Formats: sequence, C-alpha cells, structure tokens
Amino acid sequence: MNRPVVLPGPFAPASGAGSQLWRLAHWLVPYRWRIAAAVLLALLAALMAVLIPVVFSRVVVDDILLQAHHDGVPDLGQRWLVQALAAGLEVTPLAAAGGLYLLWVGLRAVCGYAFETLFAGAVLSALADLRGDLFAHVERLPGAFYDRVRVGQVLTRITTDVESLAEMLIGLAEVAGEVVPLTVAASVMLSLDDTLTAALSPVLLAVVFATVLFRHLSGPVYRRMRDTASRLNEDIHENLSGIEAIQLARREGYNARRFGGLNEANRQVESRAIRIETAYYPVVENLSFLAIGLILWLGGAHVAAGTASLGSVVLFLQFTDMLFRPVVLVGFQASTIFRAAAASERIFRLLDWREALAVPAEPTPLPPGLHGRIEFRRLDFRYETGEPVIHDFSLAIEAGETVAIVGPTGSGKTTLMRLLCRFYDVASGRLFIDGVDIMQIDPGELRRRVGVILQDFHLFPGSVLDNITLGNPAVSLEDARRAAAAVQALGFIEALPAGFDTPLGDRGNNLSQGQRQLLAFARVVALDPEILILDEATASIDPATEAAIQAGLAGIMKGRTCIVIAHRLQTIREADRIVVVDRGRLVEMGSHEALLARNGLYRTLHDAQTLAG
Repeated sequence: MNRPVVLPGPFAPASGAGSQLWRLAHWLVPYRWRIAAAVLLALLAALMAVLIPVVFSRVVVDDILLQAHHDGVPDLGQRWLVQALAAGLEVTPLAAAGGLYLLWVGLRAVCGYAFETLFAGAVLSALADLRGDLFAHVERLPGAFYDRVRVGQVLTRITTDVESLAEMLIGLAEVAGEVVPLTVAASVMLSLDDTLTAALSPVLLAVVFATVLFRHLSGPVYRRMRDTASRLNEDIHENLSGIEAIQLARREGYNARRFGGLNEANRQVESRAIRIETAYYPVVENLSFLAIGLILWLGGAHVAAGTASLGSVVLFLQFTDMLFRPVVLVGFQASTIFRAAAASERIFRLLDWREALAVPAEPTPLPPGLHGRIEFRRLDFRYETGEPVIHDFSLAIEAGETVAIVGPTGSGKTTLMRLLCRFYDVASGRLFIDGVDIMQIDPGELRRRVGVILQDFHLFPGSVLDNITLGNPAVSLEDARRAAAAVQALGFIEALPAGFDTPLGDRGNNLSQGQRQLLAFARVVALDPEILILDEATASIDPATEAAIQAGLAGIMKGRTCIVIAHRLQTIREADRIVVVDRGRLVEMGSHEALLARNGLYRTLHDAQTLAG
C-alpha cells in the first residue's frame, strides 16, 4: 500500500530562484513557438534601436551636416544605404536620412509592440495553466492539509502570487531585450574610442556595484513585504468569510485592531523598501550624469584635437545609455523580481506538498450492487494538531440497518463519518465495507457510493438544478425532480421565478437556510447512494419541515445502510440501534427505550434535552 509522504511544516523548503525559473519552463514549453517568435521580434527591435542613433550621428551629423566622414568609424552600412536611397528616390541625402531614421523608429515600435504582445500572451497563458494545475492540486489534498493551512493562504498562492510571476517574467524579458543593444554598443564604443570607453569603465562598475548592493539590501525586505501582504490578504479573506459571526459577536473592533497590526507591519516594511529604492535611484541617475560629463569632457577634447568627429561623440553619448540601461533596469525591476521570487517560492512549496491519501496501486473495486455492511474494528485516530479522538472503537453495522450515533460535543461522531468517507487515512485499526478494507478502495470510487448530508453544506454558483446535479451527467432533470419531491423541496423550487433554472446568489443567499438545507438533501438523494450518512442534517430546518422530510426519507432510507449523527435525540428514536460515544469510545448501544432504562450517558443526554425543551 502506498503511504503518503508528508513534508514537515505547512510549506516545505523550496529550491533556489534559478531552479524555480527552470521549473516555470514546464508551463512555458507549450507556448515555445510564440515565445520564439517574440524573441525574434525583440532582436529586430534591438537592431533598430542600434541603427537609429547611427543614422543620426554618423550619417546626418558627420556626413551630411559637417561633411567630416571618418572611414575608420563604423556606420553599420547606414551611410551607403542613405546614398542608395537618395539616388534611387531622387531626393536629397538629408531627406533620405530622415526617411530612413523614421523607418527604423517605426519598425522598432512595431517590433517592440508585437514582441510585448506575443510574449505577454504566452506568459499569461502559461501561468493560467499553472494556476489551473495549482487549483487541481489543492483540490486533491486531504482534509489533514486544511487542518493545518488556512484557506486564505491557499487563496493568496493561487491568485496574487501567480500574478507576481507574470510581472517577473515580463520584467525579465524586458531586461533580456536590452542585452543585444548593450553588446553592439560596447563593441562600437570600443572601436570608436577605446580610451574613452576605458574612462567610462569605473562609472559602469560603480553602477553595477550600486545595483548589486541594492539587490542585497532589498531582497530580504521584499520577501518580508510579500509575506506581510500575504497575511493581510489572508486576514481579509477569513474576516469576510465569517462576517456574520463577527457582527453577531460584535468583534468588529477587535478584528479591526488585529488587522491594524498586520497593516502597520506591512506599512513599515513597505516604507523600508521605499527608503532603499529612493537611495538607489538618485545614485544611479547621478552616475549616469557623471558618465555624460566624462564623454563631453574627454570626447570634446578629442574633437578639438581632430582625432574624433562630432558625430562619433554624439553616437558615444547615445550608446552610453544602451550600456547603462540594462544594469539600471535590473535595479528598477528588482522589486518586481524579488516579490515574484518570494511568490514563486510559496507556489512551488505548495505544489511540492506531497501529502495525500494512501491509494493502493491496484485498488479493490466495489461490486455494482453494494450491500452496505460496515465494520469498525479496534479503530484509533488522532488529528495531527490535537489529542486522540477515537479510541479502540469497534462497531458492526449490518446491510440495510439504520444506526444513530449520539454523544456529547467533541466525542468523535463526525470524525467517524470522515474516516468512512476517506477524508483521512485509517492509521490504526481497520474499517471494512462489505468485507473490503477501506484502505484498499479508491477514495473516489468510495465517495460515489456513500452519500453524506451535512449540517455545514456549500452551495455553488449556478442554478438550482446545477446545485442538485453538481455537474453529473448521469443525473437528469427528472432525477432532480424526484429527489426534490422526496425531500419536500419540489414545492418551493417550482415557486421560484425560473424554477430549477433559477440562479442562486452568493452561497445561495436568495434562499432561506431551510431551503438551502433541502437542496443539500436533494443533491445526495439524486445520486442514489447505497450508504447514506446524515450528519446533523436537519439542524437548520423547522420542526414541521423536518417531520415532512423524515416521512420522505423513510422511503429513501429503506433498503439502504444509514448512519444518522444527531444531537437532537427525538429525531433518532426510530433507528434500529442507537450507539452512544464519549471521548472517542463506544460506551452504550441499544434501542431508545433500552438505553433510557440503563440510566447511563444516553439517559443523561435525553433528560438534559427534555429539561431544555
């Protein structure tokens, strides 16, 4: 049997940033041709970016305006091209140069736009796939995962963190698009004036040093900033999800103060990041001004001495920007990159969470006609976050029998249901269905044969019919109507504006609590399961409606194995047997009358409810 591998802590250590980018490539591969086309367009845009200043400085300034052409200075073929255009179009060289300049500017704009559109589209498509895989992964995680990790954390990973990856990839592509102009600029600058290029080297090294220092100082700050923002999102989600309970308990002030603390922690980290950024940007900007001053001083001296042309100095100035821009851009993108790096760590930690229910390599199939005999044999269970809740529990439920399980709050009743539905693994003891060990059955197969009606249920966006069929094509409209009629829900459904096609509001807020509970009944009855579990299923329904439902369920429960978990003892008097549990142990068992006669825990619970009523 395959046992789950459980990583320590809610999110295990993730790999480095480089390996994270490599892992992202898995989702980018399906869009490789779009990315390749985007890269080609980026190279063309980079080539245009190099040719534009060459046309202006070498052709217009030197050749046309000053007529001071230097054969030793490269012009990348632009001088010849201008001459050819002037002759072919019968225009002046200045007009030809102006037209060529506008052509390169236009092509650069078109190629740049096409590159950004194609690349961003590929990135967004890839990350949509990643988000889908992440969502599918968290849906398959067992209940033990959600005992330790808050839903708000998972929500942040799937939404905000994935968006940060998109910003990072697009930012890195922008930096990479500057590499070609940098390489060409450095080569041309060396050929123009190696002395002037050498004089710029210390300034460039200072920019590199400032960028590295900025990244070193800002990296931990951005990670902390991302963590505090994540906690803010989680707190908002948890508070809005439980807004009714908050307002009923008048906890608005307490929650506002708690949120204020988280908000203040985020503000402090954000302020520190801003202080680092505002120190970095002026340094880099002043260093670029220093570089321009050096070029004007040294380059001007060379022009005055006749060893360089004015166009060469102008070209040098323009190429200096290409030389500095990638380095500076890395600094500008640092915040985005570090935010995304922290986000990617959390995403891959979640994807690397290997906890799962144990599923045998060759599960035992359940027969088409399940009898429904259930046996708990010396069962022990504890949640990872708490004390043991089930102790040496043994119980056999015969096929077609209705057994009620009662006991004080926290006695383990719902835990037994969760084990039977395979939300958790049976770690100690055995649990059988029709003689087959439940650990040898595929959980998905088992849940198709066991229907559960919960007190805390969930309604999904969509129509009334959607919430009964749950997208199961095997459940037709007629099946839904029969199920609704069986649980006394058909009347109110047909009275709705569009009947079964009536759209439901958020969590079904356009229905009463009782009506929502009836839909939960109908969706389970429509599946026609062989085993039926009712976990406090009528707690939200008024006594009159409950009596009608009980009458309808009497026919549905006939011939099925049924387990009824209830606090209200008057609802389970007709059960074949009543099982009393206390602190995870079976302490009493028998009929209603026999248990009352024993004067044990059941009698205590019964008398307490009678007095309360």
